[in-house]
Amino acid sequence: MPAAAPHPIFELLEIMARLRTPQGGCPWDLEQTFATIAPYTVEEAYEVADAIERHDLADLKDELGDLLFQVVFHARMAEEQAAFDFGDVAEAIVAKMLRRHPHVFGDAAHRTAAEQTVAWEAIKADERAAKGPKGSASLMDDVPVALPALTRAVKLSKRAARVGFVWPSAREVMAKLHEEVEELEVEIEAGEVEKAREELGDVLFVCANLARELDVDPEAALRGANAKFVRRFQFIEAALAARGSSPEQSDLAEMDGLWDAAKAAERA
Repeated sequence: MPAAAPHPIFELLEIMARLRTPQGGCPWDLEQTFATIAPYTVEEAYEVADAIERHDLADLKDELGDLLFQVVFHARMAEEQAAFDFGDVAEAIVAKMLRRHPHVFGDAAHRTAAEQTVAWEAIKADERAAKGPKGSASLMDDVPVALPALTRAVKLSKRAARVGFVWPSAREVMAKLHEEVEELEVEIEAGEVEKAREELGDVLFVCANLARELDVDPEAALRGANAKFVRRFQFIEAALAARGSSPEQSDLAEMDGLWDAAKAAERA
C-alpha cells in the first residue's frame, strides 16, 4: 500500500523549517525576526476580519491559512532559539481552554453565557496574578499596547468598570463627552495644536467608554461609518460623472447637496 500522505499541519511545519534552513532556504524568511514578522501577523488578522465582514467563506479559508502560517513562523523562530515549538504552542492553548472551561471539562456547575463571562474574567485575573511577583499584578496588565487604540480603550475601561471605576449610565458618559468636546473647542480656538491633540484623545477615550456602556464594538461601528462614507462619496462621484463632471471640478456646495441626496436615497 502507498504511504499515507502527511497531515497538512505537519507538511506546513516542514515547509516552514525548509524556508528557514540556512542551506537552501529562502533569504527573505531567514532574515526575519519576531519583530519584523509581527506587523504581518497583525495584518493577516485584519484580513481574516475583513473576509468575515464580507461574508466570504472561500476567502476566509485562505486568510485563516495565512494567519496560521504566521503562528507557524513565530513558533519556528522560537524553536531555533530552543525556547518553544509549535507543539508547545498547541499544548499551552489546550491547557488554557481546559482551565478556563471548568463547567465543560471539570466539575463546575453549568453556567449561562453571562455567568461564564464573569468566571472567565476571574480566571484570567488569577492567571495575571500568577505571572508576576505577589502583590504586583494590576488590572491593566496584559491589555496589549499594540491593540488598535480604540479597542484598547474599551478593554481598559472594562477592566476599570469591574471594580466600580465607571460612570453610572450612558447619560453620564454623554455629559462627559460634551465636556471633553467643549475643552477641545477651547484649544482649537486658541490655536493650541498639541493641547487640542490631547483633548481629542480624551474625546475618543470617552467615546470608547460610551461604546462599552452601550455594548457596542467601536471598531465595528467605525467600520460601518467608513463603509457609509465610501458608499455616499461614490454616489457623489457617480452623480457628478452623469453630469459630465468630477469632484475636482465641483465645489463643496454641489457635493454637499449630492451627499444629502445620497442620504435621502438610503432612507428611501
